[in-house]
Amino acid sequence: MERVILAAGALALGTSVAILFEKGTYAEISAARVSPHVSGSSLVPALGTRSGDLSPGYNSWGGGYKQSFNDRISAALIFDQPLGADVDYAPNINYFLAGTTAILDTSAFTGLVKYTMPQNISLYGGVRYQVMKAEAVIPFVAGYDGRAERDGGFGYVLGAAYEKPEIALRVAVTYNSKIKHKMDTRESFSAGQLAGAVFNSVTESETPESVNIEFQTGVAPDTLVFGSVRWVHWTGFDISPVGYGLATGGQAILSYDANSTTYTLGVGRKFNDTWSGAFTLAFEEPSDSDGFSSNLGPTDGFWSAGIGGSYTHENMKISAGIRYVFIGDTNTRVGAAAPATKFDDNYAIAAGFKIGYYF
Repeated sequence: MERVILAAGALALGTSVAILFEKGTYAEISAARVSPHVSGSSLVPALGTRSGDLSPGYNSWGGGYKQSFNDRISAALIFDQPLGADVDYAPNINYFLAGTTAILDTSAFTGLVKYTMPQNISLYGGVRYQVMKAEAVIPFVAGYDGRAERDGGFGYVLGAAYEKPEIALRVAVTYNSKIKHKMDTRESFSAGQLAGAVFNSVTESETPESVNIEFQTGVAPDTLVFGSVRWVHWTGFDISPVGYGLATGGQAILSYDANSTTYTLGVGRKFNDTWSGAFTLAFEEPSDSDGFSSNLGPTDGFWSAGIGGSYTHENMKISAGIRYVFIGDTNTRVGAAAPATKFDDNYAIAAGFKIGYYF
């Protein structure tokens, strides 16, 4: 299930703390639609011909509320969907994974408190509650059907920031802890030696920790440069149900052998008191592993370009943007067949909007 929708650039593991730095009391809601295209061509005739598009479109939602109590103390409540995957190989294709589906969903609420000290240094931190569930149907593996029920877990967020308002400078460094889940899991098999077998167990998993660095600075009147660097500890994250491990000789449904670093850089321009615009570039480094990706997540890094604009009227600000994502090429393997399938020339289009209001 790897980083299919993360590679599409919609979900960024690790909460952005930008809302903490909005003026006064503020609320926002956001939504995005991502339409990825991920497909590959088999290099081994016995495995079929083409995979077809395995990555359906999806929506994501977010929101937040920030309250200033005085010049020193403020707090925020944030909702986001930090991690997810959605894989769907059509059942009627000539490919060994025909009919395979996999879904991973998370949602989280984060409560943060920020204290601003003299010299424009601020410290912030809080608690994060995350809910996760997963399911997979893999006919190729003895007719496998696995469902991991929804489970909640707690983590924490810590960070610090420096600001210099006269030049619109801000640098914020945020650590998001790993979050442990224990999901009640039911697995069944309908083919092979395990036909009719049912396993009921608890699947333990820890979603990865991450470090986000967000920055901005004015470079000319009404012109802002901004960006971020995000590191995610993917190698500490896997989903390994008992039954699937027995059927595959100890393999995990989801696992990683490399971490990721994602870079974003943009420039924004205020045209007048009502309108402003921005252009952004993003890049995620390809994996430094053995060059092969999971058949449930055949992507390896990405780069993207996006444009956006915002309209401000009295206390309301409406922002919208669109991004084109070039998904990194990769190969997969099946047993001794390496490479088995080549995935290239894949892409995604993401569009979203945000409505903010100052009270």
